[in-house]
Amino acid sequence: MTSILIVALFVAVLLVIFWRSVRIVPHSMEDVVERFGKFHRTLSSGFNVVIPGVDHVRERIDRRVQVVSFPPQSAITEDNLAVEVDSAVYIRVVDAYRATYEVANFIQAVEQLTLATLRNVIGGMNLEGTLTSRDEINRELKSVLDEATSNWGIEISRIELKGIEPPSSVQEAMEMQMRADREKRAQLLSAEGEKQSAVLRAEGEQQSAVLRARGEADAVELTAVADAKAQTTRARGEADAIHMVFKALHTSRVDPDVLAYHYLQKLPEIAKGDANKVWVVPAEMGQALQGVGSAFERIKDEVVKEPS
Repeated sequence: MTSILIVALFVAVLLVIFWRSVRIVPHSMEDVVERFGKFHRTLSSGFNVVIPGVDHVRERIDRRVQVVSFPPQSAITEDNLAVEVDSAVYIRVVDAYRATYEVANFIQAVEQLTLATLRNVIGGMNLEGTLTSRDEINRELKSVLDEATSNWGIEISRIELKGIEPPSSVQEAMEMQMRADREKRAQLLSAEGEKQSAVLRAEGEQQSAVLRARGEADAVELTAVADAKAQTTRARGEADAIHMVFKALHTSRVDPDVLAYHYLQKLPEIAKGDANKVWVVPAEMGQALQGVGSAFERIKDEVVKEPS
C-alpha cells in the first residue's frame, strides 16, 4: 500500500513538472524567458519547453500592429493660437528583447514622445499651415518617432491626425470666410452662366437673322422668277394672239378701210391717262388716216353722182 502511494506521488510530481515545463505560445505572440533572473531567450508561437523553477516567463509580447490613441492635446501654433490635436499612432514590436528591457512601458513612452514631438512641430507652423499640412506633420512626426523608437525595438507603422480644432473665435471667422468664398464663387458661376446664356442667345439671334434674310432672299428670288415666268408667258400669249390676229387678217383679206376705221376707234384709248402728254404716232397710223380720207372722198363722189 505504501509503495502504491509512493508511485502515485511520483507520478503526480512528474505530471506537475511536465505541466510546468510545457509552454504554449499563441500565434503572433512571443514570450520573454529569464533564467535565474537573467534574459535567456524568447519563445516563438507554438509548443515550447522550459525548465520549471529555473526558467521564468518575464512578459508576453504581442507582435501585431497596435493602435495607440491619445486624448486631444492642446498645442500652441507659431502665431500664438491654441489648437486641440487628436492623434493616433500605429506601432509594432519588432524586437521583444528591447521592448522589454530598453524601456519600462513602451506604450506610455510612445504616447509621451508623440505628444512632445507634436507640440514642437505645430509650434513651428502657423494656424493655416497646421490646418492644411497634415501630411507634412505626419511625416515629421514619423521621422522623429522612428529615430527614437528604433532603440526600443518598436516600429512606427503609421501616424494619423484625427482632428485639429482651432479656437471657437477662429472657427467662426473661418466659417464666415468660407461662406463669403462660397457666395463669391456662386456669384462668379452665376455671372459666367449668364454670360454664356447671352452669348448663346446672341448667336441664336444671329443665326435666326441669317436664316430669315436667306429665306427672304430666296422668296424674292422665287417671286422674281415667278414674275419673269408670268411676264414671259404673258408676252408669249400676246405674241401668239397678235400672230393669230395677223394670220386671221391675212386669211380673211380685210379691206384697208376697215383697218383705218379700227385705228380711229383706238385713238381715244391711247389718249386716256394723265401721263399721256406726247403721242407717238406710228407710220401705219398715217397710212390708215390716208386710207380713211380716201374712203371718205370715194363716198362723197358716189353721193354727188347719184341723181337727185
